[in-house]
Amino acid sequence: MNKTMFLVSLMLAATFSILWGQSINDEPFTHTFSIVAIDEQNGEMGVAVQSHWFSVGSIVAWAQPGVGVVATQSLVNVSFGPRGLELLKAGKTPREALDELLGKDEGADFRQLALLDVKGRVATHTGKKCIAEAGHISGDGFSVQANMMLNDKVVPAMAEAFKNSSGPLAERLVAALKAAQAAGGDIRGQQSAAIKIVKIKSSGKPWQDVIMDLRVEDHPQAVAEIERLVKVFRAYEHMNKGDLAIEKGDVQGALREYGTAEKMFPDNEEMKYWHAVSLANVGEIKASLPLFKEVFEKEPNYLELTKRIVKNGLLKVNQQQLDQIINNTR
Repeated sequence: MNKTMFLVSLMLAATFSILWGQSINDEPFTHTFSIVAIDEQNGEMGVAVQSHWFSVGSIVAWAQPGVGVVATQSLVNVSFGPRGLELLKAGKTPREALDELLGKDEGADFRQLALLDVKGRVATHTGKKCIAEAGHISGDGFSVQANMMLNDKVVPAMAEAFKNSSGPLAERLVAALKAAQAAGGDIRGQQSAAIKIVKIKSSGKPWQDVIMDLRVEDHPQAVAEIERLVKVFRAYEHMNKGDLAIEKGDVQGALREYGTAEKMFPDNEEMKYWHAVSLANVGEIKASLPLFKEVFEKEPNYLELTKRIVKNGLLKVNQQQLDQIINNTR
């Protein structure tokens, strides 16, 4: 590289650094649609997003129990996520936090940013240089925002879908993403999606306070896939309750929870298997056999697992009953 080319490279790098707020290597082009929202009645707040960009959830969606949620997008200043949460944690309102972040960012015109705190207050910014169609709508306890959309119908569709939806927060966030996609979505199509939900009030136990954290990293139908994952998550909530019931010796409770999970996903061997175990544990050996057989035929390794869980007491059967279960595939 000669001296002239080197100087030109330096000038271009400096220009992009000014536009993007940091190094050119640190700023992804995450043009996307997202929603931040709160459900005060159920003590939850969350963020959901979709973009034609790989692993959008690792860049755009930020949430902290007891603090708030942030969506940072367009020509993304990723630092706005953790820094926004720190400002909220320090007592700043979403508007104060947003103003402080943008006030120190020479690339503010290229940014899109939404913050929501534990009181349901929101602040949103769409820079005037965000790629059209771009905009946002803020309402009571929520904000929807998008850029590089196919048309100007996407943002209003998201807002209406969320306002008119009911049920758990996760399903309402998904409803907004589905509405955005149905209205036209990202002009480039779909690739990744994410949803993160945390508790409004922190217990100091992150394993309890992060309610949902799901990502679709690379998928041609990312919105439908994140919707599917939310449904799987709900089924596994019943599986987890079934596991807890087994731990406490509540066989009937385990039977109920595993059975519910299996009904939600009847083709899932894991759910079918633990439903069969619960039936056997209440003496319903005959009723458990068809389930065991179906699982064993699809995945023979469950035969060995069955022997192992007799040894630690999770499957409470005698040797004759175990032989009946094991020989069930013959």
